[in-house]
Amino acid sequence: MISLKALTVVLFALTPVAANAETYLLMAEEDGCVWCDKWDEEISHIYPKTAEGRTAPLRRYELHDETPDVAFDSQVHFTPTFILVQDGLEVGRIEGYPGEDFFWGLLGIMFERAKIPLDQTG
Repeated sequence: MISLKALTVVLFALTPVAANAETYLLMAEEDGCVWCDKWDEEISHIYPKTAEGRTAPLRRYELHDETPDVAFDSQVHFTPTFILVQDGLEVGRIEGYPGEDFFWGLLGIMFERAKIPLDQTG
């Protein structure tokens, strides 16, 4: 006979944690950042319409003025820096903006490594 504790552990292990986790993409930026402006010009208007944007909505913070409530793996030094956050923890990072084509590929790798499934309902 399976104990209640063992059954609870099994059911918890089978529950998809990522579905309930707060996930977002945090963008560190600063005034005068030309690469931030380039990202805004090329990506910001389409990001919310993508599976990545639905899965991890964009939040921004001013690098020198704010301290987000995130457990960073390391200090942010460059702008833009894109940090994939899940339940207050950094689970991936892109430092700098490598251009539109490379950005999407690197972002996809971050989601894969963090085992965060993309919202395909769009």
